[in-house]
Amino acid sequence: MIVLDQENKLITLHTKNTTYQMKVWDYNILLHAYYGPRISGGDLSYLLRCKDRGFSPNPSEAGVDRTFSLDTFPQEYSTCGVGDFRLPSIELELPCGSRTADLRYVDSQVRRGKYSLDGLPAFHGSEGEWETLSITLTDAAAQVDVELLYGVLEEYDVITRAVRVVNRGGSAIRLCSCASLCLDFIRSDLDMITFNGAHVMERCPSRVPLHPGIQGVGSVRGASSHQHNPFVILCGRDADEDHGLCYGAMLLYSGNFQAVAEVDQFENARLVMGINPYQFSWTLEPGEAFTAPEAALVCSPSGFGPMSRQFHRGIRRSLIRDPWGDRRKPVLINHWEATEMYFDADKLAAIAQEAAPLGMELFVMDDGWFGARNDDNAGLGDWFVNEKKLPGGLEALVSRIKGMGLEFGIWIEPEMVNEDSDLYRAHPDWALNVPGRGLSRGRNQLVLDFSRQEVRDHVYGQIKAALSGAGISYIKWDMNRSLTEVWSAALPPERQGEVYHRYVLGVYEFAQRLRADFPDVLIEGCCGGGGRFDGGMLYYTPQIWCSDNTDAIDRLRIQYGTSFCYPVSTMGAHVSAVPNGVTGRITPMETRGVVAMSGTFGYEMDLSKCTTEEKETVRRQTAFFKEHYELIQDGDYYRLSDPFRNGPYTAWEHVSPDRREALASLVTGPFRGAPPFLTLRLKGLDPSLRYRVNGGDSWPGDVLMEVGIPLPILTGDYQALQFYVKAE
Repeated sequence: MIVLDQENKLITLHTKNTTYQMKVWDYNILLHAYYGPRISGGDLSYLLRCKDRGFSPNPSEAGVDRTFSLDTFPQEYSTCGVGDFRLPSIELELPCGSRTADLRYVDSQVRRGKYSLDGLPAFHGSEGEWETLSITLTDAAAQVDVELLYGVLEEYDVITRAVRVVNRGGSAIRLCSCASLCLDFIRSDLDMITFNGAHVMERCPSRVPLHPGIQGVGSVRGASSHQHNPFVILCGRDADEDHGLCYGAMLLYSGNFQAVAEVDQFENARLVMGINPYQFSWTLEPGEAFTAPEAALVCSPSGFGPMSRQFHRGIRRSLIRDPWGDRRKPVLINHWEATEMYFDADKLAAIAQEAAPLGMELFVMDDGWFGARNDDNAGLGDWFVNEKKLPGGLEALVSRIKGMGLEFGIWIEPEMVNEDSDLYRAHPDWALNVPGRGLSRGRNQLVLDFSRQEVRDHVYGQIKAALSGAGISYIKWDMNRSLTEVWSAALPPERQGEVYHRYVLGVYEFAQRLRADFPDVLIEGCCGGGGRFDGGMLYYTPQIWCSDNTDAIDRLRIQYGTSFCYPVSTMGAHVSAVPNGVTGRITPMETRGVVAMSGTFGYEMDLSKCTTEEKETVRRQTAFFKEHYELIQDGDYYRLSDPFRNGPYTAWEHVSPDRREALASLVTGPFRGAPPFLTLRLKGLDPSLRYRVNGGDSWPGDVLMEVGIPLPILTGDYQALQFYVKAE
């Protein structure tokens, strides 16, 4: 609910559990008054106080009033160069060379429904679910309007924010930075949690106290990156899973980003989040507009768990445009870890033949099916079938696989090109490259200039021709290197700062075309695993390969960190062979299945090498996953332990929305002598109901939550248990 109090110049946003308030202050400066647990009403601008502070200048309108300074107030969207020396939200370069921005409130409007963003992903929904607030700020001297957009999804405590900048003047201006989110706090006793890592070890939480100065994370790799994720948490020092105030902020963007916090001289904090200013600029001709990507906020007064569950619900319900709707996604088999690129049609068919009787429903052909692609040194960019490997083309192989009772999926990497390819030989200027400089290679491939329409059109035309009529049910879209030498032959020198962002817009346009032309195809995103795991891609690809690391024990940590924002239904997770290709670790098949089951679930191995006992385990796992699919994929997710603390076990739980059933999963650590007796305490149950555990004994819900289930002593390393509880 959005309330405009015109008389008191007060703007209040209410969600189910939180309140967000702004105040139009003196001289039409828009200040931030409050964001936190829901309150009944009132003007909270009494928290905004004036005082003469040395070296904090005063705006011209204040005259001799030295107590009024932008440097001391919490602002809704911070300015640049006019008295606030903290992190700016926007920086303009005007025709005179000035880089200041002085924004003043003009008006605000409320409407039912959710705003949309041209060319960018955004939350969506019906008029009954969402409300939109539009606030116009103006820099009169620059003749620039800044429209602040807010979306309120009351049921899930989601508040979205986006920004449009419009040049109302008669000359071109340059936008040097434009944040999507500015959030000020009249306090700094907060911790900042970021989600960091590397390729094959993504989204590991790091928690540090805010300190004087600037701290944060970002990416300049051209993708949101394996190293840092565009999701951060600010929280009270005492906040944990079930207690304490916390704020989650997610940027729906798949390119260079930054999320930075500053503690100022008066112990106030500011969070700014948006496109990374690194090598960014955008020229706005008269009348043109620039739209910054959307950010989403969730505030939880009761710890990380409720915050995560609200993000999960909001993402599933109002972000993902899943073409499968309410259909259950198939259990898949991918051959990559079994064969890599060294395959032919018979080898693929043999793997599929093993998969179908074990309950799998989708066969995915990975890298190596096109062009002269026999290793990763050639073929990227040539999206036509290699008929030496696949006689008769895709149609023949798909027909063969479907005859076994399996649907068919395929791997693509449309943004990349090898120098040894027909495409590169014909159009070397289509790859990102700076004139007069050498080429940086990653995985011996180059990056196509997806900021250019003709490049996208050519690649899309080839891929569409290859896939059309072949009976494809699933696409895995990969991206296997970061961007370097970011320069486009299609733009003049003064607009080269637009290439990074235009590249991302090109990726989104390509994804939208795939969605439109193949509406019934399930698309899984991938960037060497989790290098582009963000809200932007989830708008187009309802699941993303969580990591190239399929080791079950490392995945406990990766999936734990990912779960703070992103739902289980988005996490691509597979059972692979042991010893694991990344870690060399050996874990039981049962354990690998339990871990992968807390994701989209599938297998990535040569099933013909499995023992009879292992195949029976696979058959049992696929049946169990299908039986409990809705509970796992759509239930509320609870983290029962922290795998980074190296405790005796890692545990998590899925609870149905009506709280009548739950599935708790547990994986032990390395076995040691003289183990203690342990119990597992569940969460999210109805204390007034009685639950039967694994079809056996039953206990009241409060007993299972407060006392717990006694655990057997399991010998051996990395053993798994699951407890299915159902109300009587």
